Amino acid sequence: MAKTALKKEKWTLSFDPRLKSLVVKAARRKGVYPVTLLEEIVRERFNPYGHTDVKDSLEYLTALRKESRKQPDKEFLAEIEAWQKSRSS
Repeated sequence: MAKTALKKEKWTLSFDPRLKSLVVKAARRKGVYPVTLLEEIVRERFNPYGHTDVKDSLEYLTALRKESRKQPDKEFLAEIEAWQKSRSS
């Protein structure tokens, strides 16, 4: 029995021309189609566990480290304590 191909829906989205050119440039740098890049971005935003769909682990860790440098240690600890309190109730 032959495999059935998945039917992709075609959508038309309107974009700001500057945003569109930014997406096209980013897609070229990554070597993917702009649609693929947009799908990755949407998946990342809507996935509550963003680490499960990581394509480039080095880039992901670099971004996490940059973000963590912006947050002071005391603020980080306060965030953990607040999380623990919310989980225990």
